[in-house]
Amino acid sequence: MQDLFDKNLEKNLKRRAPLADRMRPETFEEFFGQNEIIGPDSPLRRAAQNDSLASLILWGPPGCGKTTLARIIAEKTKSYFVKFSAVNSSIKDVRAAMKEARDRRKFYDKGTILFIDEIHRFNKAQQDAFLPFVEDGTVVLIGATTENPSFEVISPLLSRSAVYVLKPLNEKAMKSVLLRALKDKDQGLGKMKMKINEKALDKLVDFSNGDARTGLNGLEFVVNFLKSSNQNEIKEKQVSEILKKQALRYDKKGEEHYNIISAFIKSMRDSDPDGALYWLARMVESGENPRFIARRMVIFASEDIGNADTNALVIATSVARAVEFVGFPEAQINLAQGVTYLATAPKDNSSYTALLKARKDAKKGSFGVPLHLRNAVTNLMKDLGYGKDYKYAHDVSEEKNIQPHFPKEIGEQKYYFPKKRKIKE
Repeated sequence: MQDLFDKNLEKNLKRRAPLADRMRPETFEEFFGQNEIIGPDSPLRRAAQNDSLASLILWGPPGCGKTTLARIIAEKTKSYFVKFSAVNSSIKDVRAAMKEARDRRKFYDKGTILFIDEIHRFNKAQQDAFLPFVEDGTVVLIGATTENPSFEVISPLLSRSAVYVLKPLNEKAMKSVLLRALKDKDQGLGKMKMKINEKALDKLVDFSNGDARTGLNGLEFVVNFLKSSNQNEIKEKQVSEILKKQALRYDKKGEEHYNIISAFIKSMRDSDPDGALYWLARMVESGENPRFIARRMVIFASEDIGNADTNALVIATSVARAVEFVGFPEAQINLAQGVTYLATAPKDNSSYTALLKARKDAKKGSFGVPLHLRNAVTNLMKDLGYGKDYKYAHDVSEEKNIQPHFPKEIGEQKYYFPKKRKIKE
């Protein structure tokens, strides 16, 4: 009885889900595009249908069908399907799942397909944790990544996996995806009896840019807009006008990404550790790449703190290394420590502003290096005056300005003015 309730709940949730989720293909026949990989006679499709699948990595851009393809493959086999998100899973979670997989094989002679979404976010230690289980056949790994697996997947795991490169959906495949959604009366928009002309369809295809999820979200937005206007035909002009509004909705996520990192940096710059921690938490909860956060902290340490606290760069680079070594979710602790240190450190951007001034002068021309600053590595160079009158700093009592260091066309300049600001208590 519980199974029946679970199935009804799943149906109800799917009915209320966005169109892109409702139209997720469940069979190879419903999956459009990637024919060279999962066509009727392809080795991968035959392996799935014959339940003889080996570990594999699906590499491709967002919206090309990596997760969907993994589910279809799992459905075609007799194996138990386990999905992991590299953003939220720890080594402890991996080990627990591997123990269950081994028990499943031992007691029920049932294999396990381990699907890891965004496998590039798993660090080396996490990938090492399930390597033995891939090697002995306890699990078949299917990893999905938008990053080059050559750099993001450990060599022993990569050598035991076939890599399949998925491409953005082409025009024909995208049209099939959109038309299927318009006609499907159960999960799609078929009950609305909405028509679409060829030019409007082309416009939606262009908008999708090879991403099925983007295309379906755009189609759903257009149809809902026209439905409220009691229209039953999608035209090119309407698509253009409606998607201008929808573009803001799509860009909002990207804009919000930059808004939040801006708030994060400015909170640290203003020496507010609490505000910085809040924006860090927002990024962590939204699944932001921890490497991106750490990278910005390393930049901040030199740009905004500089020589006011030379330990800041050491701390920031140590946090970046910890993120690589520890991985998420534990590495968020390392990030928090780094953020509070950087936020409460004294601030001095003199090195950065000095560089900007120097760059302006550097752009004025490729002026020659003064002869006294050049090395005379041959007799000819020595005869030409290279190194003549150069003063060796260790032999001169004066600490600075012992000789000019700029091209004569620029003249002596002053860029660096170190300063220190008190932070709030």
